[in-house]
Amino acid sequence: MSNRALLEVIALDAEDAVAARTGGADRLELVTDMAADGLTPSRETYARIRAAVDIPLRVMLRLADGFLAGTPADADALVQVAQGLRAEGADEFVLGFLDETGDPDLVTVERLMAALDGCRWTFHRAIDHAADRDSLRKQLADLPGLDTYLTAGSPTGVDDGLPTLLAEAARGGEPGYEPRLLVGGGLRLDHVPALRTAGVDAFHIGGAARPGGWDGPVAAHAVRQWRAALDA
Repeated sequence: MSNRALLEVIALDAEDAVAARTGGADRLELVTDMAADGLTPSRETYARIRAAVDIPLRVMLRLADGFLAGTPADADALVQVAQGLRAEGADEFVLGFLDETGDPDLVTVERLMAALDGCRWTFHRAIDHAADRDSLRKQLADLPGLDTYLTAGSPTGVDDGLPTLLAEAARGGEPGYEPRLLVGGGLRLDHVPALRTAGVDAFHIGGAARPGGWDGPVAAHAVRQWRAALDA
């Protein structure tokens, strides 16, 4: 069995996607508007990226900054966007919503599950802002298609969240802990050895793939550096 770790890179456009793939990315997270921490890209952007690369693409479902789904009308709009992306051919997604108390917003998530019709998806860093991470995992455990949690272990990033990440990695396979642990959010290369030793096999980078910052494109050489570190 291969011990290759999964490397997921944030892509904003087809140029990013090609550079990430060239550098060794296994999967892309497609977003727009990183000033709002990543919102849903247009169907047209998805189609251009899908035509440019042949690696898996996970599309963000999020229409506003924060982790609240908003009003019922906002949730309706989100479902319509998900249906449109499905019609365009998207078959993997990223989402995650909390209610005002920090518990998972099951009503919104389950509505999206109906629209996604069994597609695989990641619950993103909303988990890092949840009132109770363990409870959230157990409440979501039976939702169809959920195969990954993207988490830094802390709202402030991997530096502070590393103990939580190592503890959760040790619980892999327990009820609520079956989905893959995808580590991202302030992730640096010096975090990798401890995470790999703990059994973490999936890593997510955004700004780390862009030497010029978010105003610049993904650089293949930066992604290649991460690929080499994960393969070491």
